[in-house]
This record gives sequence, structure tokens and C-alpha cells, in this order.
Amino acid sequence: MTSSSQAAPARFKDLCLDARDHQALADWWCAAMGYERREGEGPVGEPVAIVDAAGGGPLIWVCPVPEDKAVKNRMHHDVYGDVERLRGLGARVVAEPDAAKGIAWHVMRDPEENEFCVFAPTG
Repeated sequence: MTSSSQAAPARFKDLCLDARDHQALADWWCAAMGYERREGEGPVGEPVAIVDAAGGGPLIWVCPVPEDKAVKNRMHHDVYGDVERLRGLGARVVAEPDAAKGIAWHVMRDPEENEFCVFAPTG
């Protein structure tokens, strides 16, 4: 941990997701999380920036790549959400909660196979 008199060498800026069809995946995450495309964003072939309509979440870039996803993500995002509604949008469950292992969340994949964890909403 750094002291308050020392600045960390880095700080969080944005989250980026790769996708073969970045336009469709940007729309999918907008529908899933209540995000919207940042005004003026999303020309064909360019990354699409999406933002939390409520102003609370990070900026997410959905970036075009030529290849399919091949291996498990080394980084993913966690969300509070409704698993059935996410399934209805096209996500799929790859792991269920397992109380015996202390796992209280679902692991899901978006339409481009990016993993994310879904926790029950709080409050």
C-alpha cells in the first residue's frame, strides 16, 4: 500500500472488451447493463465507447478484433444482475453457484464468449 504522499504508478481508466462483431456486442452490453453508446462513437471498424446511462459505471470500449475468442479470459468483470434476463438477451451460464465451495455467483458468457460473473442484486 502506498502512503498518501506517494502517487501510485497507475490508476484505473477504462475497461476494454474484444469482439469480432464489436457493434453487436456493444449493443448487447448496452441492453444488459443499461449503458448507452457515447455520443459520436462507433464508426465502422473503430472501437465503440459505451457509458453507464446512470453515470456510475466505468467507460467500456468494445474493440474490433479479427479472431474468435480462444481461451479463458485472464480478466473479467463482475456484475449484479438477473441471470434469467441475461439468458434472455443471449448470455449463457457456464458455472452455477456452489455453496459447498463457497461460490455464490454464476459464471456467464456474453454472445462473443467473454466470461463475466453475475452476483445476486443487493438491497
